[in-house]
Amino acid sequence: MTTDSPERPDSRRSWLVALVGALGMVFTFGTPLSYGIFREPFSEAFGIAPVTLSSVFSVMLFTFFIGSGAVGVFAARIPARAVIVTCAATAGLIAPSLYVAESYLGLTVVFALLGLALGTVYVLLASIVPRWFDERRGAATGLIFVGNGLGLFLLPPIWQSVIARFGVRRGFLLVMSVTAVAFLLAGLACRRPRWADGSTATTGELLEWVGELAGTRTFKLLFVGIALAFSWYQLLAAFAIDLFAARGLSASAASTAFGLVGGVSIISRIGGGYIADEVGARRAFLASLGCSVAGVVLLFASQLSVLAVGVFLLGLGLGGTATLYIPLLMGIYGTDKDTAIVGLFNVAAGISALAMPPLGTASVAYTDGYAVAVALTFAVTVASFCLITVGTRPG
Repeated sequence: MTTDSPERPDSRRSWLVALVGALGMVFTFGTPLSYGIFREPFSEAFGIAPVTLSSVFSVMLFTFFIGSGAVGVFAARIPARAVIVTCAATAGLIAPSLYVAESYLGLTVVFALLGLALGTVYVLLASIVPRWFDERRGAATGLIFVGNGLGLFLLPPIWQSVIARFGVRRGFLLVMSVTAVAFLLAGLACRRPRWADGSTATTGELLEWVGELAGTRTFKLLFVGIALAFSWYQLLAAFAIDLFAARGLSASAASTAFGLVGGVSIISRIGGGYIADEVGARRAFLASLGCSVAGVVLLFASQLSVLAVGVFLLGLGLGGTATLYIPLLMGIYGTDKDTAIVGLFNVAAGISALAMPPLGTASVAYTDGYAVAVALTFAVTVASFCLITVGTRPG
């Protein structure tokens, strides 16, 4: 970067990019992880059994993580602005699709495209915005993930309210139209800074790099550990609203309680970046996973006051892990292949995502209770903590 360039790290332009990126982030994770709300109304609207329908949402999560991860790896040489605008156009085209796509296959195609568009925007924003910063990279990463947390907080009750008021098809049209506009704004404002404008690696070089990484012990441990760090929340999303309702909350209060996990996560999304700047991404990330473990344990309780504490701890854990895994990975692998690194580990999350919605739904449907579902979530979270601890141990 030359000294006379109008673009500088940590500048006003950098913070503008981060703010617009945060707005775009609101519409990334919030929709795919609202599938627990979609299940019943979509089942009634299209005549598909809930357990069968959960496989449609598995495909959405699969393309959200794996499809967008692959795009992230190989889109490092493509202008980010063009890719994000393409995703905005895709969201706009998908918006009215439920008026014509009514079969299981049609819904699968729609949600596959939806997951790919949402996930690709997430990968690009999460990997590009930090490149605009040097001294305050952790804080800037926390800011864009505040948008992510707002989406997890706001989108579940918004989806429930919109579907209840307007129906499945019109509600989907409204929310996806707003999503398309937010992505268009992100595409116009967010690109890589000129001093870091893309990777020069060829496709063959990227494949060789991936192959070399895959052979290392650290990568193998982190690949599985990061996947499981996403999986506990994917499992929770499949049964949390029903669990809260079974504990005595109304349907709207249960969806709000689930949204509060994302709402509380804003605290750790803001604070996590600052803490990571001070104590290091590894310690902050593992502390966040520890909060998740404690929060899942409290879900075994039937008292609402204990569940409230559990929701708070889960929110702290969710926000910290979602924000800090990127600084953690970039501290290990460097920033020259920013989008490729984030995309590659999104593939890990996508592999586990194929199983999570059906597993969470079936564990409740076929056991007539929530103990097995909570136990599975606990096991996944503990396994993630152990793998990442070992995989990031110095020396």
